[in-house]
Amino acid sequence: MAKTLAINAGSSSLKFQLLDMPAETVIAKGQVERIGLPESVFTMKFNREKTEIVRDIADHKAAIEEMLEQFRTQNVADKSEITGVGHRVVAGGEWFNKSVIVDDEVLHKIHRLADYAPLHNPANATGIEVFQELLPDAVSVAVFDTAFHQTLPRENYLYPLPYEYYTKYGARKYGAHGTSHRYVAERAADMMGKPLSDLKLITLHLGAGASITAIKDGKSFDTSMGFTPLAGLMMATRSGDVDPSLIYYIQEREGLSNAEMLRILNNKSGLLGVSTLSSDMRDLEEVADTNEHAKLALDMFLNRVVRYLGQYTFEMGGVDGIVFTAGIGENAANVREDIIARLKFLGIEMDKEANNVRGVERIISTPESSATVLLVPTNEELEIARDVERLKAQAGK
Repeated sequence: MAKTLAINAGSSSLKFQLLDMPAETVIAKGQVERIGLPESVFTMKFNREKTEIVRDIADHKAAIEEMLEQFRTQNVADKSEITGVGHRVVAGGEWFNKSVIVDDEVLHKIHRLADYAPLHNPANATGIEVFQELLPDAVSVAVFDTAFHQTLPRENYLYPLPYEYYTKYGARKYGAHGTSHRYVAERAADMMGKPLSDLKLITLHLGAGASITAIKDGKSFDTSMGFTPLAGLMMATRSGDVDPSLIYYIQEREGLSNAEMLRILNNKSGLLGVSTLSSDMRDLEEVADTNEHAKLALDMFLNRVVRYLGQYTFEMGGVDGIVFTAGIGENAANVREDIIARLKFLGIEMDKEANNVRGVERIISTPESSATVLLVPTNEELEIARDVERLKAQAGK
């Protein structure tokens, strides 16, 4: 069987998962953290055992060499067995509405889109280049976070700004988490026993980064993240939607630069900013009964989620299924219950016993519920590996 790598390269990190395809079996997975910093950390799980190595890893090339060496020494895989590498790329702009085999032109465009995701696209491109050097015979595939959302109608992706800013700078909504939304929507349709094209779904990717997507006729119809992943829901440290005039107002009075203000909106806001305590939902839940700010942060998070659920239900003219996924969505049963409780007036009802699980794929609504509520653990790595195999087959490789 072919072995396929799913790769997510960050500015100082590299996450990987090696799968046996087409069996879709995970062989090994892990990550390298603190790349380029002292005491980098390599971790890998293989055969139910965990390897951890702490040493300086200078750059992404050294990180990938370490991973391949551990594959060899632990009999995970030989380099020659890895026939495809799928790379998560955050921003595809309007150039990419699907995953593609990487060639020089594709790589050039990923670099050119760096302004759309300055913390991600350069690192994604670096990962691709290093793998092409170290595994020259493996097919490289770019899988774009934004590709799934390229089906948004114009009225949903354009901003009410002078139209020239769209034509000159590509100023529009691109969304994110598209690979996750695509995977859980397909699984939800299978679980409901209906074609995805016949369903109106709302998928909730609720984690440290959070986004909600309306899926109609099997396609992304609207999504909460915007030109960047800062827009939309309140998140762990990101503000989500804020009046732009308020941002300018605070900048003027605090004497903040644009970069400093963006750092506050991205890294010091959301659950962390409101609670003044933590960006982790679990920490806030522990003290919500006695800490006013923690409770307020949780209430605001729920409010924003329900606001988007209502908007997308009306936009699509109804909803057949609501899907929870990602860290909070998969593991916080009480958050799922609190959200669905606010939709009871629509006839949507949670089965409390079925909902009392963490990370288990199942339907969690009652049989009488007007819409099916599902818990579907996301698996972006599997979706990436599937795209690699599909494109390899199309190219006859």
